[in-house]
Amino acid sequence: MHSNEYIQFFDGGIEPKLENLGGKGASLVTMTSAGMPVPPGFVVTTAQFDAFMEEAGITRDIHQLLAGLDPEDMGQVDKVSAAIREDIRSRSVPQALRELTITAYESLMSRFEAPVPVAVRSSATAEDLPDASFAGQQDTYLWLDGVKAVTEHIRQCWASLFTSRAIIYRLKNNIPNEGLSMAVVVQKMVNARVSGVAITMDPTNGDRSKITIDSSYGVGEMVVSGQVTPDNIMLDKVTLTVVSEHLGDKHAELVPDPGAGRLVEREVDAERRGRRSLTDAELTAVAQMAKRAEKHYKCPQDIEWALDADLPDGENLLLLQSRPETVHSAKPTAVRQTVQTPPSAGGYFSGLSHATSATTPPGGTAPAATPSSPSAFSLGSITASLLKPSF
Repeated sequence: MHSNEYIQFFDGGIEPKLENLGGKGASLVTMTSAGMPVPPGFVVTTAQFDAFMEEAGITRDIHQLLAGLDPEDMGQVDKVSAAIREDIRSRSVPQALRELTITAYESLMSRFEAPVPVAVRSSATAEDLPDASFAGQQDTYLWLDGVKAVTEHIRQCWASLFTSRAIIYRLKNNIPNEGLSMAVVVQKMVNARVSGVAITMDPTNGDRSKITIDSSYGVGEMVVSGQVTPDNIMLDKVTLTVVSEHLGDKHAELVPDPGAGRLVEREVDAERRGRRSLTDAELTAVAQMAKRAEKHYKCPQDIEWALDADLPDGENLLLLQSRPETVHSAKPTAVRQTVQTPPSAGGYFSGLSHATSATTPPGGTAPAATPSSPSAFSLGSITASLLKPSF
């Protein structure tokens, strides 16, 4: 199957456009075109979402429900959000659009000797932008098998454009709902032996001469949700030598259960807990990948990566996402601090505090951590693609 108005493959040769693919989808197509090691997949474009919404005839109702909504009235926001999402999930997708998605899924599966699980990931048109902190506000579903599960969770992603968190963010930052759309990424799932995130700066002070890496065993959702403490390593960006490191507890990991067809939590034995989850060579490779992404996009990047247990060493490091760093990059260079702060046990990765990750306005001034408050930083919303396994 070839790319078209409603389906665009990562390697389909069509120019990525934000208005068609959303932030995440456009990034994945761009990185694939640049030759970066991105797991294959396709994007259900915004044109399909728009056609679905037009057929459903509910856009005007949604605008009316959102008009005049008070972002401080959580009860009312939750009520409106639930009503909108249920309305979207209950509507049938037009058969012609559904057939295009099924054909695209079958085409993706034909690339492998046997069917493989996929991740289904929201990709809104107003996310992953240099001046916005949208990551994690819409849904992602991991380890899905079969076309029925994929098509159902695409519709779930469409509905997640109107989660309470996303609605409140848009209201507080005066982002209009008119013209807002949603693409959805369908991508081969990585059987992650180790995964994590990297940022091409020191997130405590914006020092661009450093790279900071968080890593832990298995799929990265447990890191994002704070269920495990990852390893946290800071490197010099030029020499790639380790500046500082803190070994996290890494007491558990999310791994696939082939029999059950889902991810399961498994305890990590004491020996693996007591050593770094990345070898020296793997650590260097992750740092080099982060530098490559920064060079390509010409600005500091938050990247998501994984080491695939099914691929041989040297070919197993995969790039899952790269998005602009939005907190320190929004500040003038002259006011960035240069004092280094030792890493905390929790790995303070995205530079966004729990209090500000969903509400810092574009170009806003989220508070930087100080040496007395290293825990102010958290992985928070950086890794949207690993947020929500579907059990």
